[in-house]
Amino acid sequence: MSEKPAVSLASGAGAPAVKADDRRDSPRVPMRFLVRDAGLSEGDWEERDGDLSLGGISWEGKTPALGTEVDVRFRLAGTSREVRVRGELIRVKDAGSSIGFHLRFTDVELDAERAIAKYLDEWLAKTR
Repeated sequence: MSEKPAVSLASGAGAPAVKADDRRDSPRVPMRFLVRDAGLSEGDWEERDGDLSLGGISWEGKTPALGTEVDVRFRLAGTSREVRVRGELIRVKDAGSSIGFHLRFTDVELDAERAIAKYLDEWLAKTR
């Protein structure tokens, strides 16, 4: 299998607003990711739509994860640099016809974390 390029933010149209009763410190922004169980070969990336926050991501899929560590790749809209992070699955929830995955970043470079924070701040400013 050939390696897929990192994907970028899905269209911002119709993006959900941050809920007033949301307990999170960071907004959740719609994003498209490439994910794979940590340690698999470069060709094993799977594309998923989900949400990005400062501390992690969430997405839904049909296949359960094999392990608890996941590699993630994506590009923030307006940038050419690919962000690569590793995270730990902290919740896997059966959502009926799919499975909900919640991942907390465990290995993210400081400049990548800053870029994510800046992107989320800019996104939040646009939606107000």
